[in-house]
Amino acid sequence: MWANDEAVIATNDDASSCKRCAVALGYWSDKFISYFVRSTERKAPEINRGYFARTVAIKILVDKFIEVTGGNCQIVNIGAGFDTLYWRLNDEGKTVKGFVELDFPGVTSRKCHYIQRTKPLLQAVSDEDYDVKLNRNNLHGHTYKLTGVDLRNLTEVEAKIKESDLDYSIPTVFLAECVLVYMTMPKSSQLLKWIAEKFKSAFFVNYEMVNLDDRFGEVMLSNLRTRGCDLAGAEACHSTETQRKRFLDMGWAGADSCDMVGIWSRLPPEEVARVVQLELLDEQELLHQLFRHYAITTAWTDHRWSDIQL
Repeated sequence: MWANDEAVIATNDDASSCKRCAVALGYWSDKFISYFVRSTERKAPEINRGYFARTVAIKILVDKFIEVTGGNCQIVNIGAGFDTLYWRLNDEGKTVKGFVELDFPGVTSRKCHYIQRTKPLLQAVSDEDYDVKLNRNNLHGHTYKLTGVDLRNLTEVEAKIKESDLDYSIPTVFLAECVLVYMTMPKSSQLLKWIAEKFKSAFFVNYEMVNLDDRFGEVMLSNLRTRGCDLAGAEACHSTETQRKRFLDMGWAGADSCDMVGIWSRLPPEEVARVVQLELLDEQELLHQLFRHYAITTAWTDHRWSDIQL
């Protein structure tokens, strides 16, 4: 492990706690997050709205991908942490050919433990014709695979992907939420290039920081460094354009990037109207600043997916 890996791993607990708080307040429905996170520590309203925008936007994009492919697709969640997307989709009756989650073994071992001891989680990854295979860091269900891996080690990633029975030939959506930024540019570029070469029909959804060059961005960086999190890949986070370019430079056929101000304006208006009533937000400017410094970037190796947007 590298010097700041423990601090990066700790960001999963922070993000999971924030999602748990927002769910408890009614921002979106997730009956599974409480199995992974007990804490309900109250977060600031702008944090709750930020996680709402991020979670709902990614879910809409995934739902569209599943709909367009008729479920004949795969999902790979990179740096998945305690994300519950597999169980939420399963609960809605939305099935895919394969669902793979990758993260540090220190994270996947804890997730394996929670799944193993929680009947609703374990039942969802089981199948009467398929025995769940489980060890300390990995879990292989029928369509769900949880794998401990260092994403910076491409040889290891390729081996783990192969073990997960993914089919390189069918449409595959890759998800990453604040993951690539913790990798050096050569390492993240290597990963993105490998995906573009291996998966002929790939769609990537990347949620990450942007506009780090201004004062607000400097404070964000400083706060993360104080916690031991150096953003080794900050070079790609200068703007939505640099986010797009990182994919195009690595052989992706197309890419689009929009900051969260724009994403917020594209979310279902009835949902936005509902959540703004949940908490009083005094500092509208603070929320706007926060939204300006995060973006969702989509990229594709197959032009069929260029229309999958919010």
